Amino acid sequence: MATLVSTGTWLTDAEKAELRATAEGIVATGKGLLAADESTGTMGKRFANIGVENTEENRRKYRQLLFTCNPVMAESISGAILFHETLYQKSDSGVPFVKMLNDMKIIPGIKVDKGVVPLAGTNGETTTQGMDDLGKRCKQYYEDGARFAKWRCVLKIGEHTPSPLSILENANVLARYASTCQQNGLVPIVEPEVLPDGTHDLARCQAVSEKVLAAVYKALSDHNVYLEGTLLKPNMVTPGMDCPKRSDYTPEDIARATVTALQRTMPAAVPGVTFLSGGQSEEEASRNLNAINQYQGKKPWKLTFSYGRALQASTLAAWKGQDALVDAGQEAFLKRASINGKAAAGQYITDSASAQGAAQTSLHVANHMY
Repeated sequence: MATLVSTGTWLTDAEKAELRATAEGIVATGKGLLAADESTGTMGKRFANIGVENTEENRRKYRQLLFTCNPVMAESISGAILFHETLYQKSDSGVPFVKMLNDMKIIPGIKVDKGVVPLAGTNGETTTQGMDDLGKRCKQYYEDGARFAKWRCVLKIGEHTPSPLSILENANVLARYASTCQQNGLVPIVEPEVLPDGTHDLARCQAVSEKVLAAVYKALSDHNVYLEGTLLKPNMVTPGMDCPKRSDYTPEDIARATVTALQRTMPAAVPGVTFLSGGQSEEEASRNLNAINQYQGKKPWKLTFSYGRALQASTLAAWKGQDALVDAGQEAFLKRASINGKAAAGQYITDSASAQGAAQTSLHVANHMY
């Protein structure tokens, strides 16, 4: 009889302990991730909204604004996902961003996928590229200070999508990525994003999300990935952005559908979930996360955030690319980080001041790619 390889047994006890400690640190109670891994092109779109030129120096200055906030940010932010360029940048005074984060006890991470590409034989569906040299890159990133990684796959809800081929292909590439990360000391954050584009209702999104997550965890099991040293970054279960009944659904409805989907598919061995915001407004993302944590039901994992747009929209609007407004940008960021930290503990109490201006603006980008 052939000997079966059990999940994670190809790692040493020390390697597993390090991965597990990092994963659990990321989802510490009341803390979540700052997704600052926008590509050069995506940062160009963000800057265009505030009239700032998309140069490497301006990108560095903006990330410096985030990473030089009052260290109190570490009370709400456990880690930061960086783009390749950002991992090697320094502050005005020459301090590497990675060191600045470590000094605040914020764990540095890195985006390692190389973007989505068309999946042949499907109706406009995609897979994600970047596997060819992933092991080499992960090894280098670990040496350069990263302790976790992120890889995003994208699935679309349509009349005939996501197709079985799309679900299977994206689940397998996420599993291969996760295994490669763990071989090189990085905790893999597994991100199968079901896009919010479309007219589908809440029940359709829940059904699709369950099928996608079930396939992902089957693939992770097939690849013997050490689940205790991984995290999941899924979409919340929400109605489509163009759903006629969208406004009828409450945060409690979204919480029930989201937690139920996880209960049906996600092993208890995984330390936690770091939800993406998926184009929700800052305030919407915070309220829904709070409702998810207040939901009464079996939740053996920590449920927190890994927000990009939903942590930075107010920050960018306050900063405007002006040196004189750095303090205003940092104040806006710390406020939103604190709100989401409370939401991750189910302790956010909404007030009208928190839902003004950029915080209530939809951040949806149709067919969002980066």
